[in-house]
Amino acid sequence: MTNASNIVLFTLSGFGATINYRVTLFSLTLLCYCVILVVNVSLILTIALDQNLHEPMYILICNLCINGLYGTAAFYPKFAFDLLSDIHVISYVGCFLQVFVIYTYATIDFSALAVMSYDRYVAICRPLEYHSVMSVRRTAVLVSLSWVVPLCCEVMVISLTSTLKLCGSDIQKLYCENWSIVKLACTTPTANNIVGLIVVAFYCGHVLFIVCSYVQLVKSALKSKEGRRKFTQTCVPHLLCLLNVTAALLFDIMYSRYGSDSVPPSVKNFMAIQFLMMPPILNPIIYGMILTKIRYRMATLCMMAGHNFKLRLKV
Repeated sequence: MTNASNIVLFTLSGFGATINYRVTLFSLTLLCYCVILVVNVSLILTIALDQNLHEPMYILICNLCINGLYGTAAFYPKFAFDLLSDIHVISYVGCFLQVFVIYTYATIDFSALAVMSYDRYVAICRPLEYHSVMSVRRTAVLVSLSWVVPLCCEVMVISLTSTLKLCGSDIQKLYCENWSIVKLACTTPTANNIVGLIVVAFYCGHVLFIVCSYVQLVKSALKSKEGRRKFTQTCVPHLLCLLNVTAALLFDIMYSRYGSDSVPPSVKNFMAIQFLMMPPILNPIIYGMILTKIRYRMATLCMMAGHNFKLRLKV
């Protein structure tokens, strides 16, 4: 990575508003991250350990949870450390690594949700062909693409940003963000703006694809009672997750590009970290509560763990 500006460290000035509440925020951050780890790991293990859940839909849910762990790992440890520190800096390479992980996490979420909408479309609109269309091989290919394409897109974006000559090192956020770095450029970064808009448009296309697939799903589901039941049980949690991640990301993108300086710092910070807080917590909870197979299996595992614990206490 070429450092065209000879900048060694970036300053994260978003922590100025947290000084008076650092202990409280640290406690909440630790609690939030523990909840994210517990709910996501629980769902992943439940699906991995139960042969009956080794189906495309559950594998895709597992993929979504793995991505949640991947993205939050780039934010929470560093954020918690900075809350208790008096100096809020990050190295040049560390900053770009954080940008890469956080924004691939966000785009992988959209790719994963697009694949999940395709899976539900085939299951409800073409049920007789489901097992042949969503074979193990095709599921593996779709899961791989949901990671490879976002990773390649972000490599392209990061490569362009790393060549910019920067005239500052102050990032006005709680973490490193690509647009915040681009705004530090000495000249107008036309290429970065164009590529950024192309990437945003590409993932808006994902949302359009999901909407179109659900239009077809609704039409098909209304034709039979069984279709309505399957749609309610398996598609409603997917829609809730889509709304969750889309709303959180829109807050962050819109504020980063068009936000006003008159917005209070606490509101800025909340808007900036929403997509790193809400989706990783809510996604596994939504699926764990609504999908009967997962809820039943998790309850069974908890009862078995409790029973084994009681037996050990007796011994």
